[in-house]
Amino acid sequence: MNNVPTYLARLTADEAAARRIANLLAESFDPLQTAASAFAAPDGRWRVEAHFRTRPELADLRALVASAADKPTAAALTLKRIAPRDWVAQSLEGLKPVVAGRFVVHGAHDRDCVPPHRIGIEIEAAQAFGTGHHGTTRGCLLALDEILRQHRPRHILDLGIGSGVLAIAAALALHRPVLATDIDPISVRIARDNARRNRVGALVTALYANGLLARQIGQRAPFDLVFANILLAPLLRLISPIARGLMPGARVVLSGLLPPQANAVIAAARTQGLALEGRFELDGWTTLLMVAVSRVWMR
Repeated sequence: MNNVPTYLARLTADEAAARRIANLLAESFDPLQTAASAFAAPDGRWRVEAHFRTRPELADLRALVASAADKPTAAALTLKRIAPRDWVAQSLEGLKPVVAGRFVVHGAHDRDCVPPHRIGIEIEAAQAFGTGHHGTTRGCLLALDEILRQHRPRHILDLGIGSGVLAIAAALALHRPVLATDIDPISVRIARDNARRNRVGALVTALYANGLLARQIGQRAPFDLVFANILLAPLLRLISPIARGLMPGARVVLSGLLPPQANAVIAAARTQGLALEGRFELDGWTTLLMVAVSRVWMR
């Protein structure tokens, strides 16, 4: 990958918008083909840089930026072809461990920096979505930390596994089996590798599945903890089948939402017997912690 030209998209924005834009670009494109970052420039402004292995459509990029910021910011985005470089390694420069409650997500180079009272989760970036730096992943980890203050779930499902960080966190904290699914076979493979790296390979079952119809999901239901860190449209589609597979009192962590989208998910969840228990706002993203108050499991 180092011997081919890449394409660099660049823009300037305020800090909040820059973080939202970088997160949205990283989430919207293949993580094996794209690296996006937001950083403070020497002049005090914030800049976003996104490297692409193949040339993206400029109009599509600007439409994404406009959805996370505004049209003037989108119009100022530039895209150019650049000489070959190791953009994956460059994107990892300065990537620091992320602390979310009792959890610390880190790379191999920071393995020895995890305090003894924290739970370290080793995830290498540029593999699959979910290094812990994204606001949705950190929000889910904070929600899990909050749940663990009073509860010890035993039947756990992670929908949209990404890198496996949430399933691994639950397995490490609870020492219980976790079923994790994704619609991307590459993410499933990477999550399995990450689970083994974190010594919970025997606890985390990662499998390819679209929705909740997989036989293994039905066999393990009902669940008392479900993660669904995906996006608005699939969340709205899956909220009913998720609720049907819950124990009374189960916790459900929903993420991948922009703040204006959260109320639609809360309303849909309420119709399925779920009540809002907590809300986490990080870097322009919202994570919801719901509790099953009236749904009885139905096979």
